[in-house]
Amino acid sequence: MEDACLSTQLIDGDGVFNVSGLENFMKEVKLADCGLSYAVVSIMGPQSSGKSTLLNHLFRTNFREMDAFRGRSQTTKGIWMAKAQNIEPCTLVMDLEGTDGRERGEDDTAFEKQSALFALAVSDIVLINMWCHDIGREQAANKPLLKTVFQVMMRLFSPRKTTMLFVIRDKSKTPLENLEPILREDIQKIWDAVPKPHAHKETPLSEFFNVQVVALNSYEEKEELFKQQVSDLRDRFQHSIAPGGLAGDRRGVVPASGFSFSSQQFWKVIKENKDLDLPAHKVMVATVRCEEIGHEKVTSFTADEEWQHFEEAVQSDYVPGFGKKISSLLDRCLSEYDMEAIYFDEGVRTSKRQQLESKLLQLVNPAYQSLLGHLRTRTLEAFKESFDKALEKEGFAVAARNSIQTFLEKFDKGSEDATIQQVKWDPSKVKDKLKRDIEAHVVSVRATKLSELCARYEGKLTKALADPVEALLDTASEDTWPNIRKLLQRETKAALSGLESAISTFELDEATEKELLSRLENHGRSVVESKAKEEAARVLIRMKDRFSTLFSRDADSMPRVWTGKEDIKAITKTARSASMKLLSTMAAIRLDEDVDNIDNTLSLALVDSARPGTTDRSIQSLDPLASSSWERIPEERTLISPVQCKSLWRQFKAETEYTVTQAIAAQEANKRNNNWLPPPWALAAMVILGFNEFMTLLRNPLYMGVIFVAFLVVKAVWVQLDIANEFRNGFLPAVLSLSTKFVPTIMNILKRLADEGHTPAAPEQREMELQPKSTRNSSNSNVTSAGSSSITSSENGPEYSSPIAQ
Repeated sequence: MEDACLSTQLIDGDGVFNVSGLENFMKEVKLADCGLSYAVVSIMGPQSSGKSTLLNHLFRTNFREMDAFRGRSQTTKGIWMAKAQNIEPCTLVMDLEGTDGRERGEDDTAFEKQSALFALAVSDIVLINMWCHDIGREQAANKPLLKTVFQVMMRLFSPRKTTMLFVIRDKSKTPLENLEPILREDIQKIWDAVPKPHAHKETPLSEFFNVQVVALNSYEEKEELFKQQVSDLRDRFQHSIAPGGLAGDRRGVVPASGFSFSSQQFWKVIKENKDLDLPAHKVMVATVRCEEIGHEKVTSFTADEEWQHFEEAVQSDYVPGFGKKISSLLDRCLSEYDMEAIYFDEGVRTSKRQQLESKLLQLVNPAYQSLLGHLRTRTLEAFKESFDKALEKEGFAVAARNSIQTFLEKFDKGSEDATIQQVKWDPSKVKDKLKRDIEAHVVSVRATKLSELCARYEGKLTKALADPVEALLDTASEDTWPNIRKLLQRETKAALSGLESAISTFELDEATEKELLSRLENHGRSVVESKAKEEAARVLIRMKDRFSTLFSRDADSMPRVWTGKEDIKAITKTARSASMKLLSTMAAIRLDEDVDNIDNTLSLALVDSARPGTTDRSIQSLDPLASSSWERIPEERTLISPVQCKSLWRQFKAETEYTVTQAIAAQEANKRNNNWLPPPWALAAMVILGFNEFMTLLRNPLYMGVIFVAFLVVKAVWVQLDIANEFRNGFLPAVLSLSTKFVPTIMNILKRLADEGHTPAAPEQREMELQPKSTRNSSNSNVTSAGSSSITSSENGPEYSSPIAQ
């Protein structure tokens, strides 16, 4: 080989495929860049018939030629490949080992058939080199080979026509017009004798082969003429893949990048068929063609407008009748495949059909899953709406059970409508998810309903307990907590009965039902405890209100009047004892019937500690309130600790001390107001010592008039200045106040007297003037000061009452 880079031995004489050599050859000629624009030409014929010489002159290759001077022997072993020079498109030329060779022997024809089959499988144009003098002979060379070729082609049902160019060598004087009919007749006889499938009993040879004949003169005797004829023939190979060219049928052409793999697979299949009945080749061609048909069907299916419409529609919503319509589309696509692949190998055809069906189903599966997703969503939404309506008519458990069963059956019908006939996809996973979603919604609704029921009965219980408990705590008696316990037990029992009846329709398990009832029962206790804590926070205010009520009002709830006869100390002790009772009641929560000594402890420490006779140092040294917890009272039930009680009592006494002081002051003021007359001894002294003055007045009546006028003036000044009321505020304040009002008051009285002397009085006015001024000014005598006590009239004179009582 002069140019090894442009030619290589594809298969050696032992049938070994030169993979690396072919890969290197393809890289050198840049075959992968050609795509489908390439052609493959091969030549077969008897050994030493000038095949290599013909190819070298025809395609300007450098295949090894036989040296006639060394004798006739085998020159080409195996299959060689080279690239044709200056021919477009890229043309690959294969030189096959000659048939009927002495070297392989009479019985070793396996490689001849194998190479012929290989050439037939990969070539677009097959040159059959034959001697002119063999035409017309029954057992001429290549006839058995042609018979094998035709038989194989009938089995393979080649997807494209193969051009068979018969090259008649060493043409004699017999014109080609006479030789060609004989050759065609021989070929037709071979075709007719080949067994054919039933569908191709009458199929002509032209359906499978494009038979052409060309004759060449002898290379040795007429070399120049031979070269001229070869040059003419060479022109026919230019643009051979164009429509109407020698390789015009491009159906099933393997892309140039896959030529190496395709060739390897062809040869592998051919080698594995020992008997050379060519089933592997048939399988190979069927595989390629069926894959092409399948690819075409997948492409046509994806481009189908109806499928695209379904694919788009199912992305947004559920499409009724999806299963039947998609099944129809798939059935139509598979039927078209069956019609086009009917004559290929049944096993391959079936296998590729399954692959096609699998690919189509892979395309359809996302739409199917999307459809099931929409079906699940619609079913879930419909269930929610129906379930809400069912709850208005039926119990919760019955409504949930019936609704779940109904809508799961609806999902089954919907998924059955979406079922594709070609495959039985299992919708159980989507159904399970729907079931979980439905159950989750039921659980959510049940939790909401139960929460609403519990909240409703908790509200009723709160309403039934809050105000009565507050009222009972306000009374603070021995029966306060027993009454609260009875109230709590009665109302809780009623609420539990109502709740138990309400949740019976939910068919809850025993543990859940018990938990809900226990929660409601605990809520009742928490309401009482919360209210007790609220009241305990206001205990000081409550104590002062109770003290004020009992101290400032009598048994008839009338304001108490401090006339001086009341025992303020006893009243104070009673009021403080009642306040202490309130503090004792609020000190701890007593919802259990446990006995405690809080009342006695507080009484001993706060009330009885001030009693006379309790001055023993040993007793005083043991302070029962010097602790942070009560005896036999848990910390969580303690509202006011002993230390806090002591602090509250100290603050309570400090804030109520003023009220007691005011009452005492009112009593003392009342006593002073009731002592206007001098003592009896003073009266007796005045009578004895003033007897002479009295007799003088009797003897001189004018003195009586002067004294009377003076009395009236003094009385008027007394009333106008309200001297009695002023002195109730104290001596010094009274003097200061009277000193500022004395002169204006005197001037006012004189002015009024002067005005009345110049103005004649009307009868009514004169009648009013005749009335004593004391009567007209009686209202002024009842004016009260801003001090701590006021004056009221009684049989015994003015009495004093505390401002709290008023």
